[in-house]
Order: sequence, then structure tokens, then C-alpha cells
Amino acid sequence: MAKGKQVYAFHEGSAKMKALLGGKGANLAEMTRAGLPVPPGFTITTEACLSYFEQGGSLSEALKQETADALKKLELVKSQQFGSPTAPLLVSVRSGSVASMPGMMDTILNLGLNDETVMGLAALTGNPRFAYDCYRRLIAMFGNVVLGIEGHHFEQRLNKLKNSLGVRLDQDVPDYGWQRLVGEFKAICASRSERAFPQDVHEQLHMAIEAVFGSWNNSRAQIYRRINRIPDDQGTAVNIQSMAFGNRGTDSGTGVIFTRNPSTGEARLYGEYLMNAQGEDVVAGVRTPLSISAMEGEQPGLYAQLASVAQQLERHYRDMQDIEFTVETGKLYLLQTRNGKRNAKAALRIAVEFVREGLLTRNEALERIEPSHLDQLLHRGLDEQAVQAVLAVGLPASLGAAAGQLTFDADTAAQWHREGLPVILARPETTPEDIHGVLASEGVLTSRGGMTSHAAVVARGMGKPCVCGCESLRIDAKGGTMEASGIVVREGDWITLDGASGRVIVGNVPLREPETSAELLEILGWADEVRKLRVMTNADNPHDARVARAFGAEGIGLCRTEHMFFAPDRLPVMQAMILAETDAARRSALELLLPMQQSDFEGMFREMDGLPVTIRLLDPPLHEFLPSAADLQQRLAGAASGQSAGERRELTALLRKVNALHESNPMLGQRGCRLGIVFPEIYDMQIEAIFRAVAECLEDGVAVLPEIMIPLVGHVNELSFLRGRIDGMAAQLLGEEKLKACRYKVGTMIEVPRAALTARQIAAHADFFSFGTNDLTQMTFGYSRDDAEGKFLSHYVDQKLLPENPFQVLDTEGVGQLIELASAAGRAVNPRLKTGVCGEHGGDKSSIFFCHQAGLDYVSCSPYRVPLARIAAAQAAIAFGNEGADGLKLEA
Repeated sequence: MAKGKQVYAFHEGSAKMKALLGGKGANLAEMTRAGLPVPPGFTITTEACLSYFEQGGSLSEALKQETADALKKLELVKSQQFGSPTAPLLVSVRSGSVASMPGMMDTILNLGLNDETVMGLAALTGNPRFAYDCYRRLIAMFGNVVLGIEGHHFEQRLNKLKNSLGVRLDQDVPDYGWQRLVGEFKAICASRSERAFPQDVHEQLHMAIEAVFGSWNNSRAQIYRRINRIPDDQGTAVNIQSMAFGNRGTDSGTGVIFTRNPSTGEARLYGEYLMNAQGEDVVAGVRTPLSISAMEGEQPGLYAQLASVAQQLERHYRDMQDIEFTVETGKLYLLQTRNGKRNAKAALRIAVEFVREGLLTRNEALERIEPSHLDQLLHRGLDEQAVQAVLAVGLPASLGAAAGQLTFDADTAAQWHREGLPVILARPETTPEDIHGVLASEGVLTSRGGMTSHAAVVARGMGKPCVCGCESLRIDAKGGTMEASGIVVREGDWITLDGASGRVIVGNVPLREPETSAELLEILGWADEVRKLRVMTNADNPHDARVARAFGAEGIGLCRTEHMFFAPDRLPVMQAMILAETDAARRSALELLLPMQQSDFEGMFREMDGLPVTIRLLDPPLHEFLPSAADLQQRLAGAASGQSAGERRELTALLRKVNALHESNPMLGQRGCRLGIVFPEIYDMQIEAIFRAVAECLEDGVAVLPEIMIPLVGHVNELSFLRGRIDGMAAQLLGEEKLKACRYKVGTMIEVPRAALTARQIAAHADFFSFGTNDLTQMTFGYSRDDAEGKFLSHYVDQKLLPENPFQVLDTEGVGQLIELASAAGRAVNPRLKTGVCGEHGGDKSSIFFCHQAGLDYVSCSPYRVPLARIAAAQAAIAFGNEGADGLKLEA
């Protein structure tokens, strides 16, 4: 139950009360306290929202009374009365959660109008057209948001009215047209919901408050919270604000501005506005708005006032602001400010410029970088030479390029994504109901709306390419087609979006790799000065090694050698080795593989000249290199008609070998070090290839730091046995001089719980522990990753049985405890033991924070996540200082 005060007037709050008032309410309070022109109002707290759910989804009498008291105070301030037929007070109702959530409830404007008060508003303003315009908007918004009526029912009636009157724009509809539409809208409410549009204004308000509270638990909000790890127990506030009317005439208007360009970071006002319009017109795409730069020439006084307010708010919050404003008969009002969403390119430029302007310190700027957004900077662009058929050009709302199969429906986008298909979602305009489709899509396309529309803001926040306001496109969602310039594209066809230019291109255009910006390099330099963790990369070939080093990787933390055997010229040799019936035949095949492996390792050593390269010996079971038994059975079944007896015998022998290698549970079977112990000649070939590559590189003056990783060790004797073979071959192949020059290491991947529990014994034979958190998670939980993620894991997360997918975010309580235990035990025996994480968690921010606190030496991640990991490691160092970060400095 909510305790104490549940309603705060704007002047009673402050920015420090964000947890109670929500982000929007706290900022409205802060602007009011600063004396800025904010229409007065009040906020119902997040605690009241949680209390609402505790009471079974009903407003308490105490909250209703507090709301009524706050309304009375607002009436005194405005010299108006809620529900008065002569001087009616009208309010807007907006949700306002602590964290900005695009899945929350849409705004309701003009609440307080009914059949009586609309006549009072008409008389008070002398403008019936304006009054009934406000009334029809309220009924449509209320019908959609509160009564749950699909918006297209109202939109169809509006279009039919404009067609009958022969007008194109809303502002051209006369007062009698709006009066007629009001009647039709009320009829829609009565026929398509369980109750008519309420004439009691207090009932309107109570129902709107309940709708805001209810939106906290709608499916869109739940999906967004899960994606962004927002707690379910925050609740949402409700902001009730006296109306400022942007639709009173040509001297009124509404708009949205950013204090800096959210796509590029340029330090000038960016946004859009419409004259004679209400706020939702700008973001909903009903009319294509004007650029805010146009206001500078047409209304320089208003533009100067906006620019001054924008600068004041930016310096106060020390962050780029997203500001909603309304102009009523020439007077400026601020309806909201919040920290503006931006893409990664803009975020980095803004961070660098804020430091140069003295608004932030370097550490503060680093803390504000969202590491996952750096993926945006690494977005690919188009191969311009392959661009041919440009279907249309819209607004470049969010940078990056994407190609996918076209769909016009958010549910279809989500379904295709689950089936592994790349998807482009195209809509006339998106709404919060489309959030799951936007999430599932590679990119988003709309035919209406501007740079601050729903689609643009959400796509930018998610780092997805977006093209908006592509008015030349005619999208027929029901018919499953999209047409422009006489070209028809159908659902399922491939299209490509270029978020940098706004182009919509027919077909699947190849994409090019991204370029690193100067701002990113500067910020990464700051991060490197702060972080304690080293950042390595997972790379399996020289190209990936080269890319990773360009991104600042300090070595290779994991080279998975099995990936080297799947190339078309190598797989037959690998299969011949596996199928060999004699030791001699197996050794013959291994002799063919040896120079291939040596070439691979030489390439990686040369790319990482002077940096460590950790090579994991063969890990998967041998059957993974062979065709499946089912495929061979099918080939045998069809062999009688078209194949010789010899070919059939070969297929039969191959099937026999596949069946012999079959394992009931390959995860727990003959793989990793077990394979290398049973068939030592396989590991001997890889070890020889490594040291031959070392010798060649040393001859050429390359500084080589090889680290040989033994996978899947569960018992000290496994590591001891294989280390003995490695040390013996090193001495034999390198000789004393080269042994001193390369300083090779031998270690193990800790991925079996027993290895973690017996780390003290294992560390006596290891130079490093590399925690393979993918398999360690599987074995600790007893989950097969493929089965868990495909069958029950999402259900566990949805039902809050698990806080996160443990294969994406490290399970610090279970798996993390094993890592800490093994690290401490290993270092007690071998103080110079190097420890790190090389699973996919090495690129996850919260997992990196754990690694810092656990005192590990490094994390290893995919090449394109190296910049993300460098910044996350710096953020961990800033957040926790040297707490726990007692790992040894790695040798060069």
C-alpha cells in the first residue's frame, strides 16, 4: 500500500525525486522551480501505481481525494474550473516512468471536454472550430488509449470527412465538420467498447489514470523492460498538466527539439514543429513537420527564446536534452525535457565536446557511454557500387544500413525473426504496439512521420537503421504491397535501407564494414588510461585478428582451432583422418593437415606481433566433422539407382564410422582433452604446427607469445599428461635459444565444475586459467544451451525464475562463485597465474563488471565488441575503483 503523500504539485518536486515522480515528473518539477514557462500541474507518484496493483487494479479513495485536492489548487492557479461550462480547465494526462520507455501509454490531450464544456471553450476563445477540434482529438485519444479501440476506426472517419469536404489538411476542416465528427467518434466509442465516452470529467480523469497505471504491465512495456533490464517494481507516475493549445490558430504551434543533433552530435538545435497543431501531430506522422531551422528565418524571436531555454536546460542537466514545447497565441510553454536518445556516433561526439566545454570530466563522460550502443558505430554501410534500383528516399532517421525481407506487420516480423530470417518492417507509421516488431527487425521504414517520430526515436535508441517520412511510398499493409515510381515490392521481397541517406533500395545490397571515428578513438584512449582489465579477442583466422587489433585488442584470448578445419579444401582431409582405419593412414592425413595449421598460426602470430595468442587445441567430438547419419541414410536409400557398388560400399563404411562415433551426449563425451589423450597424434600435429610457426616467425623477427590452451580439463592428471607432451615437443622443435625468445605458456580452459573445485591442484601445472563461461554455465546449470534457449529458457526469464539468460549475462551467484573460487585457489599455488574469461560473456557489460570485481586479468570477446569491452572495463574501474581488481599485470 502507498504510504504518505501520493500527489505532488510541480513546484513541490525536484530532479532528485525521480524514483518517486518518474523522469517526466521530476523534470517538470525541476523546470518549474527554475522559473521556466511550464504549464502548471501535478504528478501522481510511482508508489501510487504500485499500490494500485496491490489493491487489485482499483484507485483508492485516498488517491481520488488527493487528486481532487490537487485539481482544486490547479483551478485556483488557472482561474478555471474542471468541468465548468463557462471557464473549463482542460488537462493532459501522460505516463512518466523512471526510465524512458517507448512501450508506455500514449498521451491524452484536452481531457475535461464534454458536450457542455466544449461549448464553453468555444465561447471563451471565440473559436468553435478550435474547440471542436480539441474535442474530437480527446474522444479519439481516449477511445484508443483508455477504451482500447483501434485507432484506424477514428482515422477512417476523419479521412472520409475530409474527402467529403474536399480538404486535405486537418486545419482546413471547418467547425461544423468537427462537430459532425465528434458525433461519429462518440458513436464509435459506444459501438466498439463496453461503455460510451464518459461525459463526467472526473470519470474521464480516473479512467485515464487507471490506463496509465495499467500500461505499466502491458506486453509492450514488459518486453521493453526485459530487453533493457528495467526492474518491474519501479512503477510509473502520472503527470496531469494544464493544457497549452498549439491548435488555436496560425500564431500557435507545437514541436520537439533536441539541444544537439541526435544522429551526428552537432551542437545546434535539431527538431521539428508544426503550426496550428497539437503535440501528437508532430510525433504521430499525421502531417510532415517543418525543420526547426525554418523557424529561425520565419519566427526569429521565438527561435531565439527556444535556443536560450535549450542552452539553459542542457547546462543544467549537463546532457543533451529532448524538449517538447507548445506555442499558444505567441507564448512559449515547455511541456517536457529529458535526456535525449542518440545514436552511438552522436553520443561519442557529444561526450567529447562536453569534456572540451568543461561540462563533464573524462570519467563522467565515460560513465555515460552505453557500451551496447557502440555496436551502432560498428554498423555497416552500403557497397555503393552495388546500389541499382532506388525505390524511394525518405528522412535519414537512424544511421546504419540493413537488408532484409519485407513485412508490414509487427507480429510477422517477430515470427520471421524467430525463424532466423532477416526482416525489414515497413509501416505507414509505427506505434508503441509495434515495439516487438521493431526489436525483431534489421531496420524500420515508415511512409509518414519525421525525425522525431516514434519509429525514429525508438530505432535510434535500439541502434537500428531507420528511414522515416518516405511520402512517395504507398504502403498497403493489408494487401502486402509497397509501391513507388511504378515499382511494386511485395511482402517477402528483399529490400535494403540506408539510414545515412534515407534511401530505400530494391534487393539485397551488400554491406561494407564500418570505420572508426576520431571521437571513438579519443574516448577509447580515456578508457585505456582508467581500466584495469586487459581486453583480448576471440579470433580464429588472421583477418579477425587484424580487425581486432585495429579495435585495440591486446592479444588473442581464444583461437578455436576446430574452425580451421571446415574450409572446403580442408574438410575432406580432416574426414580422411577421422575415417582412417590404421595409425599409418591417420598419420598420413595429419601430415597433410600440418602445413595448413602451421600457415594459420603463422598468420595469426604475425598479425599479433608482440601480443599473446592463446590457441585452444581441438575441442569438439570428431563426429561434428562428418555428415549426419540421417543424411547418409538418405543418400544410401537413393544410391541403388544411380551409384556403383563401390560408391555404395563407401557410403556404408562412412555410415558405420559415423554410428561408431555417435555419442549419446557429445557435451560429456570424447571431446577436448579426452580426445587428445585417446588420440595423442591429433594434438601432437597441432602442437608441432604451433611451434613450427613460432620458429618461422622468430626467424623473421616477429615477437611471438604463444599460449597453448588444453580444453575441458576436469582432472589434474589430464593437464599434467598433455603438458608433458607440449614441453617435450617445444624443446625438440625450438631448441634452447628459441625457447627463451618465445616464452610460451600452457594453460587450461576451466569449463568443468570439478576443475574449478580442484583448481589448487591444476594450477601447479598451468600458467593460466581461461574460464570458458559458455560450457561452464551449461555444466553448472545442467542446461544444454541449444535446448534451453530453444525450449524453456525464455519462459524462465519471462516468469522471473531467472533474472537473465545466463548464456548472455554471467550468473555471478553460481558460475561466478566457481570463477572466484578457482582464481583464488589457483593464485594461492601460482601467484603469477593469469586468469580471464573467454566465453561470450567477455563482451557483456555486467559480466565485465564482475570480472573486474573478481580480480581477473582480462576478458576476451569477438573483434567487433572489443571497443565495447574497453569502455565497460573502464566503467567498472570508475565504479569500483581498485576494489577486487588485484590481478597481476600481464606480461607484454
